[in-house]
Amino acid sequence: MSILSELKMVVKNCGLSVETGVFSGVPPDEYIVLTPLTDDYGLHADNAPEIEVQNVRISVLTKGNYIELKNRLCKRLLAADFTITDKRYNGHENDTGYHHYVIDAAKYYETEEL
Repeated sequence: MSILSELKMVVKNCGLSVETGVFSGVPPDEYIVLTPLTDDYGLHADNAPEIEVQNVRISVLTKGNYIELKNRLCKRLLAADFTITDKRYNGHENDTGYHHYVIDAAKYYETEEL
């Protein structure tokens, strides 16, 4: 399993639309865009890594209250064993009316799982 497939399940369980990279079609008032950031093996001493760390940026876009939405999503992410590495308000997009909030998340996978 990959971080993208796990994140899509978490986001859909929150009742939100989700896309990878960019939203296709007409976006709803609340939606999530997942952007893969990095996949790395981190530190290993014997050139045979056992764990891969996958990182994704979760863009939360809403025309409503972004605080409630980001809090609900963060609780679900932590409950699903994701590590939240950064959270920040990215601003209000005046041309679209969306608040844009960013959550960076990571998950560790044993190389046998990949």
